[in-house]
Amino acid sequence: MYAAALCAGAAAALVVAGRRQGVRRARVLFSDGAGESPVQEGWTRVHGRVQGLLRERREWLCLPVALVMAVLGGSVLPMIVGVLAVPVVRRWLRGRRHREERERRADAVVDLCGALVGELRAGHEPGQALLVAVRSTGALGDAGSGVSAAARFGGDVPGALRQAADEPGLDGLAGMAACWRVAVDGGAGLAAGLDRLEGALRAERRRREELRAQLAGAWSTVAVLALLPVLGMGLGAALGADPLRVLLHSPAGLVCLVLGGLLEAAGLFWAVRIVRAGEAG
Repeated sequence: MYAAALCAGAAAALVVAGRRQGVRRARVLFSDGAGESPVQEGWTRVHGRVQGLLRERREWLCLPVALVMAVLGGSVLPMIVGVLAVPVVRRWLRGRRHREERERRADAVVDLCGALVGELRAGHEPGQALLVAVRSTGALGDAGSGVSAAARFGGDVPGALRQAADEPGLDGLAGMAACWRVAVDGGAGLAAGLDRLEGALRAERRRREELRAQLAGAWSTVAVLALLPVLGMGLGAALGADPLRVLLHSPAGLVCLVLGGLLEAAGLFWAVRIVRAGEAG
């Protein structure tokens, strides 16, 4: 009951904060921000910093959750588990951000190919077209400095592209380097080769999206398996069994808690590994 009340209060606070943010945006849009007082402006700045900190350090949310469980169960064991869970959650969030960044870069390479083809068909020379495409799309990020320098000063553009292709998510640049090398050495049409490369990269992205849609059910199953123990304890609390006190204050409960936690972790690891193998395939 206390946990439900805490969740309801947090949800209400988030709804109120969202409404205030919407009102604040409307005021800025229609009055150019002239109606905000210094106090409101300072609160807006603090609120934005807190949101950014929570977005970047979401793994620390394990501690308040563990604190609530420790208070409800009357034991320090949930706090210890929460502290140990922080680096695990941080590593998982970091891997997730890296995967998202890799996919974003792969999509940016597709956009770069399309922009380069458009510039070439508009009549620009390859070096100038590459400079304009890199500048307009911003696809390469920090890796684009070497490519831009090679294109601007007549350097080894295929070599710079191959070097940039070593970055995570920029594998498509290796195909662009091959097209550039063939066009320079053999006199073949660069725009036609890049057009085919763009089509191949778009087809690969569609296959990746279809595979993700097909694996959505498997990921839902993993999430349900992860939440089953929590639902079981909630059901036990609703029936008046007080599962937290049994698990945290009795030898048999501690043994069941340790064994159940190990089995749950092994099951989640196995299920996630199966789904990851499907994604890699």
